[in-house]
Amino acid sequence: MSVLKIEGGRPLNGRIRVQGAKNSVLPILAATILQRGESVIRNCPDLTDVHAAIDILRHLGCAAKFENGTVRVDSRSITRSDIPDELMRRMRSSVIFLGPILARCGEATLSMPGGCELGPRPIDLHLEAMRRLGARVDENGGDLICAAPGLTGARIDLPIPSVGATVNSMLAAAGAKGVTFITNAAREPEIRDLGEYLTELGIRVSGAGTSTVTVEGGTARPYTEHTVIPDRIAAATYISAVTAAGGDIVLAGVDTGDMAGVTRALSKMGTELEPNGGELRCRMKKRPVPPGTVTTGPYPGFPTDAQPVLMAACAVAEGATAFVETVFQNRYRHVPELLRMGADIRVDGRVAIVQGVKRLHGAKVEATDLRGGAALAVAALAAEGVTEISCLGHIDRGYEKIADCLTSLGGRAERIDRKDK
Repeated sequence: MSVLKIEGGRPLNGRIRVQGAKNSVLPILAATILQRGESVIRNCPDLTDVHAAIDILRHLGCAAKFENGTVRVDSRSITRSDIPDELMRRMRSSVIFLGPILARCGEATLSMPGGCELGPRPIDLHLEAMRRLGARVDENGGDLICAAPGLTGARIDLPIPSVGATVNSMLAAAGAKGVTFITNAAREPEIRDLGEYLTELGIRVSGAGTSTVTVEGGTARPYTEHTVIPDRIAAATYISAVTAAGGDIVLAGVDTGDMAGVTRALSKMGTELEPNGGELRCRMKKRPVPPGTVTTGPYPGFPTDAQPVLMAACAVAEGATAFVETVFQNRYRHVPELLRMGADIRVDGRVAIVQGVKRLHGAKVEATDLRGGAALAVAALAAEGVTEISCLGHIDRGYEKIADCLTSLGGRAERIDRKDK
């Protein structure tokens, strides 16, 4: 068992480079299936989800290698069109491989993805998009069996701006004949990044990052290189940490334009944010104040993934903050663990009221999901004493060497690998 041991009560100071975006690199790795050649993907974070995606590519017959933040994928040879249950379960968003496999192979068999710690993630929108493009979709014994001798461009009207359904629609459309129009599409920066990668492949894409995306299917170029955008949620985590613990840090490799919803809330808390080119200086000299009501929503609203880490900072604010969670029904699973550290939080359905306390205290806590685990690290940095966070597998899905990053910012953080008894 591995634990993250953090000794809190120390202001943060220093400079780190923000990792590449997890939610961008995974769809891009899936998109390499469309190419009959080599892709070089740079600024890839070293995450368990990334390695799971690479293993899926290898299972399908691709040659894929991760080295020093770069993934090289040779997809000239695709020998399979299925993803077994074990690989599907390793990565929550593995259903995004459905569209590109179907477009490349004309068929795809995936085990039915289940829910996750945050609640069910229904894939009805993904399947309906495949049907709109001409695929036949059947379910047999927990497997999704999809077939399409040839996908054809169509109009896909999404009832909600689902990121995953937008990704799958774009990837399937890239290999379809004709033009596909996706309306009410997700507008997240990671969708824009995927559109840029597809454009580099030679696929005509317009509107990625807006509510209407147009994709004209075509043949991909045999070689391309792409650099993944910075991870705005990782950046939000480190800004929340300095907001809670105090200090003066510089984040390199950030795009503040993609983070307006988050930086607006953190600025209201008293954090001084000074962008300078691709860097962001973050200073906190006093106890934070509440940012007001925080309501999560699709981009450009406040991201649900940043809600737990902001809540951890609000736990030591001078006053009360209301959170309204509109995306995931179980997004407050980290709250009981924060309560163990002395936080004052009341949850009623999708609303959480956080009454800031003067200080938190260290405790043994458990990461219940990816962003909830990061929230515990933020709280630990501001707490008195030592906190031990277990179940690090959740954090490893989305944060690259978090202990090293916190240490380089002056925090006392250590990953300890213990033998299970």
